[in-house]
Amino acid sequence: MTIPITKAVFGDEEREAVQRPLETGWVVQGPYVKEFEDRFADFTKSNHAIATSSCTTALHIAVAALGLKPGDEVIVPTFTWVATPNVVEYMGATPVFCDIDLASFNLDTTMLEGLVTDRTVGIIPVHLFGAAAEMDDVLAVAQRHNLWVVEDAACGFGTWYGGRHAGTFAEAGCFSFHPRKSITTGEGGMITTSSAALDRSFRSLRDHGASRSDHDRHTNAGSFLLSDYDVLGFNFRMTDIQGALGCAQLGRAESIVAARQTRAARYDELLSGHEWFRPQQAPAGSVNGYQAYVGLYAPEEPTLASVERLNARRNAIMLRLEEQGIATRPGTHAPPLQGYYRSKYGYSEQSFPAATLAQQLSLALPLYPQMTDAEQDTVCEALVDAHGA
Repeated sequence: MTIPITKAVFGDEEREAVQRPLETGWVVQGPYVKEFEDRFADFTKSNHAIATSSCTTALHIAVAALGLKPGDEVIVPTFTWVATPNVVEYMGATPVFCDIDLASFNLDTTMLEGLVTDRTVGIIPVHLFGAAAEMDDVLAVAQRHNLWVVEDAACGFGTWYGGRHAGTFAEAGCFSFHPRKSITTGEGGMITTSSAALDRSFRSLRDHGASRSDHDRHTNAGSFLLSDYDVLGFNFRMTDIQGALGCAQLGRAESIVAARQTRAARYDELLSGHEWFRPQQAPAGSVNGYQAYVGLYAPEEPTLASVERLNARRNAIMLRLEEQGIATRPGTHAPPLQGYYRSKYGYSEQSFPAATLAQQLSLALPLYPQMTDAEQDTVCEALVDAHGA
């Protein structure tokens, strides 16, 4: 692609960083993972940060540590990456889908109260595309019903709400370092928490349930003794190569986020006269980290009756841009409309109207820190021309 959907920012710092673990010989979870955790906690103003192999495994660890079990229910959004409900399924519990606000693409918090049952134990809000979920509303419902909350902050790096970084409001926040995210370790994730007890549990669960990490064991007396394994854990560790890369990425994190925000603001300006493209809305007073720049293609007010026709127009626009070397994507998908959840629970497009419209009509435009004005002009001109064709 001439203009990709995103592009990671790598330089000499990253190349040198990944070489250092190779030179020391310590390539598994080790000192660079610890440094990455410490620096990530400092960036997000978290008490604790625990590195994992992905955001999916971070979410899995979090719900496991909170005691999720078969028979339990957890409320999740209808428009998110499939990993969000999947981690509930992994534990034998049931994801209860809450439809979204089509303007924000995040949980419609007015629906939360009506989804709580005597089996509900938690809520997993998502800060989708870098726009904060309405955490005040989520936490109010959770407090009324004694529910835990785990923030899916996969897209939430650089996102602030009420003066606090995404991922710091609840029992746990889970972040992604996939290459489409603002900073990347290739694959990788992080859990943030204010709880010392959960910090210990998360660290143990990511490492087979070990009572202490290999790094702790090998840097203290008695390194020849194995850890105790008193709980059933997972192998969800981050490597030191990834940790070193993460440290280098954090060194340029502020400039990466600022550049993404600048590009997003320029998209807003360039597309402001085109009401058929509705950019995602974030809560008033929040700071959008802009993991992606996503809008709704709405040349008319979309409905379930018109969505198939409008989806065909959106797809034709995306194809035309692709032919010009410009990458686009749907925002994400609606998990309850994917085969597994349709088959198991019998969902249909009518079950979740807003998610259906979002899946069929959302449109993500290229966004990356190195993007030039000329590239952005090309994207917008091509988009407008394709819509008018």
